[in-house]
Formats: sequence, structure tokens, C-alpha cells
Amino acid sequence: MNLLCWIGRQRTRAIAALVLIAILTPPIGSLLKPFLTAAVVGLLVIAFMRIDIAAFRSHLRHPGLVIAASLWTTVVIPMLFALGSLLFGVRDASPPLFTGLMLHAVASPMMAAPAFAALMGLDATIVLVALVLSTALVPLSAPLFAAFFNLDLALSPTALGLKLLAILAGSAFTGLLLRKVMGSAKVTEFRDEIDGINILILFVFVSAVMGDVGFEILQHPLRMIGLIALAFAVFALLLTVTWAVFAIAGMGNALAIGLMTSQRNMGLMIAAAGGVVPELTWFYFAAGQFPIYLSPWLLQPLARFAGQDKTGR
Repeated sequence: MNLLCWIGRQRTRAIAALVLIAILTPPIGSLLKPFLTAAVVGLLVIAFMRIDIAAFRSHLRHPGLVIAASLWTTVVIPMLFALGSLLFGVRDASPPLFTGLMLHAVASPMMAAPAFAALMGLDATIVLVALVLSTALVPLSAPLFAAFFNLDLALSPTALGLKLLAILAGSAFTGLLLRKVMGSAKVTEFRDEIDGINILILFVFVSAVMGDVGFEILQHPLRMIGLIALAFAVFALLLTVTWAVFAIAGMGNALAIGLMTSQRNMGLMIAAAGGVVPELTWFYFAAGQFPIYLSPWLLQPLARFAGQDKTGR
């Protein structure tokens, strides 16, 4: 328990360290890759276990912010990506990169987003509620955008929807049951230890996703550096624009929604496409992991400041 407590207190520094460890130890990534789905479920279980019931009920009574955040990330963001790509000629200059950008845009927020928000001290409840709603919309929106922009993908809305529903429903049931058994007071009392468990599960998740990134950097250094720079630029743009759009809801809420919007589950879209995407699309996907996992550490000063206004009041 002391070790878990110490790990939990590292929080954002620990997440940043996980990226380096994952890149330097590809065999661990290969070993943990079969446990990727289990790690996603574990992160969601903890998110549901730590849910702020009062805040959750408040969001349900006044769902305007959650609905707006879900429509923003599911509908508006893909349209902005497409418009920007067309204006800058990306579609004609590099169809594989355009495919990668659009996969990025149509993806649902990462299922680790509530965990990241909690580790940063932000309101994870609004992220979790918006995540559930936007993820439910993706099986409908993603194939429509893929067809409209002629992306060479084979998305199965029914299979994807059922898989996501099973993950969310199972995680919600388990997490809320654990909360009831432990009691909300114990969940609050053991915050550091729970954060430690969160970080250990994140290690499984990060290693499974980024296990091959080190090899790709060594084999194609210039291309990877360019794609990493692009990924950071896209991440910063998504975060900044979203924060500005939702600033009226309070700095804490705006940053939490911006974090969720900028952390998108590209891996889910590639998996739904059967793993058959152009090589450059794969490289962009790998590059996109860097801002995702470094953001809790990089944004900690902003989160500390904005966290004083979590509720927007």
C-alpha cells in the first residue's frame, strides 16, 4: 500500500515516465499487448468507482454542457479537420496523411481520458459522462464521415457499437458496485493508493500501444520527428480551440473538455478498419501517442490553476 501511495503521488510525472519506459522496452509492450482491452476496462472501472455522484446528477439534470461537448467532439471536430485538410491541400498532397488525420478526427475520446483528468485534479465526472455519450454516437458518425470523404475503411457500426456498449456497461456496473461496497468515504481516503493502481494499469495500456514506436523512430527519424511535431500542433490546436469555445462553462470544465477532445482513440478506429491502413497512417498514429501521454505532465500547471474552478461557478 505504501508503494501504491508513493506511485499515486507522482501522478503526472509517472505518466510521462511511462512513455519513456514503453519506448525503451519494446519486449514489455509485446508481452502486454494482449491485455490492452483489459487495461481499458480497468481504467474505466476506476473512473466509475470514483465518480462524483452529486456532480453526475447535476450533469443529468442540466445536460446542456455534456450534450454540447459530445456533439462538439463527435460532429464539429471532424468537420473542422476536413475543412483544414482541404484548405491546406493535405488530401491531394498526401492521401495517407489525410486518412490519418480523419481517423484522428472521427475517433471517440480515449477511454483513459477520465483517468487522466482525475490524475490532473480536474473534474473527471463531466469527462466520463461526455465520453459515454460521444462514444455511443461514434458507431453512427464515423462510418458516415468515412464514406463522405471516401476513406478506404471498412467500419462495422453494429460490431463496433456492441463492443463499446459491452465495455462501458460492464465497467459501469463493476465500478459503481465497488464504490457501493467500499463507500464514498473510503474512495476519498485512499485517493493516492487508487491513483497508484490507475498508473500501473496505465503502464499496461501505454506499453501495449507504444511498444513499437522506438523502432519506428530509429528506422525513420526525420519522418517521425515531423509527424510528432504535427501531432503536438494538432493536439495544442484542439485543446486551445475547445477551451476557448467552452470557457463560458468555467475554466475547470473547459480544460477538462479540452483534454477529452484532444485525446482521441485513433487505435479504436484502426482496429475497426481491420488494421489495414497505409504505412504513413500508422506512423501518424504512433506519433499521436506522444502528446496524449505527455499532456497530463505538460498541462499540470494549467490544471492546477483551472482546477480551482472545476464546477464553473
